[in-house]
Amino acid sequence: MPASITLLDVTWSPPDRPPLFSHLNLSFGTTRTGLVGRNGVGKTTLLKLITGELQLQTGHVSVIGSLGIMRQTVQVSPHETVADLFGVTQALSILHRAEQGEATDNELADADWTLETRLASALSRLGLRVPANTLLTTMSGGQRTRAGLAALLFAEPDFLLLDEPTNNLDREGREAVISLLASWRSGAIVVSHDRELLETMDAIVELTTLGATRYGGNWTTYRELKAQELAAAKRELADAEKRVADVNRSAQATAERHDRTSSNGRKNALKGGAPRIVLGGMKNRSENTSGENARLAERRRDEALDAAAVARERIEILQPLTVQLPPTHLPPGKTVLRFEEITVGYEPDQPILRDLSVDIIGPERLAITGSNGSGKTTVLAVIAAQLTPWTGKVDVLTDFALLDQRMSVLDPATSIRDNFHRLSPGADENACRTALARFMFRAEAALQIVSTLSGGQLLRAGLACVLGGLTPPPLLILDEPTNHLDIDSIEAVEAGLRGYDGALLVVSHDEAFLIAIGITRRLELTSR
Repeated sequence: MPASITLLDVTWSPPDRPPLFSHLNLSFGTTRTGLVGRNGVGKTTLLKLITGELQLQTGHVSVIGSLGIMRQTVQVSPHETVADLFGVTQALSILHRAEQGEATDNELADADWTLETRLASALSRLGLRVPANTLLTTMSGGQRTRAGLAALLFAEPDFLLLDEPTNNLDREGREAVISLLASWRSGAIVVSHDRELLETMDAIVELTTLGATRYGGNWTTYRELKAQELAAAKRELADAEKRVADVNRSAQATAERHDRTSSNGRKNALKGGAPRIVLGGMKNRSENTSGENARLAERRRDEALDAAAVARERIEILQPLTVQLPPTHLPPGKTVLRFEEITVGYEPDQPILRDLSVDIIGPERLAITGSNGSGKTTVLAVIAAQLTPWTGKVDVLTDFALLDQRMSVLDPATSIRDNFHRLSPGADENACRTALARFMFRAEAALQIVSTLSGGQLLRAGLACVLGGLTPPPLLILDEPTNHLDIDSIEAVEAGLRGYDGALLVVSHDEAFLIAIGITRRLELTSR
C-alpha cells in the first residue's frame, strides 16, 4: 500500500483557548508539501498531531509508512556524538573491534561493512565531512541541523516531517537543504518560511484561522493563485457592497410609496368617500403590506450585509501590507560608513576580520554574507562601538539604528507606543499612532507590552519605532531580520524596507529577502 498521511475531521485546541483546528480534513501522499501560515496558526501543532506527540481531541489520523522527523530545536547531551544521532554507535563499535581482530563470531555475522561508507555519503549530501565520533556540542547549530537531516536520510523514511529546517543555517547550509528537498522523491511535509526552499515543493498547504487550503504547485504558483483570490475577493466585496446599497435604496423607495399611499387614503377618508368598514379594511391591508415589506427588506439587508462581511473578511486575510515612510533626505553622494583596513577579534592573535575596508555611500543597500563564523556579527559590533578594532579606522558619519535579533533598541517592559515616544520625543500622539498604524499596530494593538510580542510583531515594532518618526535615521542596520518570522511578517517587513530611502546594511542568509528589498551591493566574508 502506498505511503500516506490522512487527517479526518480533526479538532484540537490548546487549554482555555479557541480551537486551532475544527473538523480539519487533509491528506498527504508521496509528494513534497510546504506548510505555511502565520505564526501561532498551528503548523508545528499539526506535525505533532501526525506524529502522536499530541493527543487528538476528536477525529482520526492515519499514517501509512515510516516517518523521519526533525524539529526546530533539539536538546544535545554533553557526550552525544554524530554516531549517536544516526543510531549507529554500537554497529560502528563492532566494525572497529573487527578491524582489530577482537570481534566475536556473532558480531562478525552482524557486521555492516557498508556502514561507514553510507554514513559518510549521507553527511556529504548535506555538505558535512566530520568523523562519526564528533561531539555534537562542538558543532555549530547549523552543522547540527545538517547532521540531523543527514541522519533522517540515512534512515530512509517514507515521509520527512521538517519544522523550519533552514533556520540558523548559513548560505552553504541552506543550499544543501534546498538541494536535498529538490531531489527528494518520497513524501515530505515541510514547515518553512524559506521561499527558496518552498520553490522546490510540489504543493503548498496554507493554514489560516479559517482552516486549511491546498494549492497545487510551488511557491510561485501559490502566490499567483493567492493574487487571483485577492482580485476575486475584491470583486465580490464590490458586488456585495453594491447589493447592500441597492437593498437600502429599494427599501427606502418602498417606504416612500407606502407613505404616499397612506397619505392619499387618509385624505379620501376625510372627504367621506367610503364607508367606515371599507376604510378599516384598507387600513389593515396597508399595515399588513407595510409589515411584510419591512420584514422582506430586513431579510434582504441582512443577507447583503452578511455577504459583504464575508467578502471583507477575505480581503483582510489576503490584503498585503503597504508602507509609506517619512524621507531621510540622504544625499546620493554622502559617505555614511567607512572601514579602513580594520583588523579585530575577540581573542589575542586570533583575528576574525583582517584588513577589512568598505564604504557605504548614499542610499546604498549593502548585504553582508558569508558562512557562520566569518565575522558578520563582528562587523556590526564594530559599528555599534561594542568592539574596538586592533588596527585600522572606522567612521560612522551619520545617525544610524541597529536592529539586532533581540531588538534591544526597544524597552521590553513598556508598550510599543511608549517606545515610539522615547525614540521620537518630538512626535505628538497623532503622529505616533499614524506611524504605528502603518506597521499594523492600530488602536489597542499599539499598547501591547514589547515583551509579549511574537518575533514578527517585535521586528515590525522595531521598524515602526525607528523608521516611523518625523526624521528616520539615514542608516539602518539589520542582523538576520527574517529568522523565526512567518512569511506574512517577512513580507510586511519587506514592504516597510522598500519604502525606506536611506542606506541599508543587512546581514542575512535569506536570498529571497535580499532580492525583495533591493540589495545593490554585497560584501562576502570568508572564514579564516
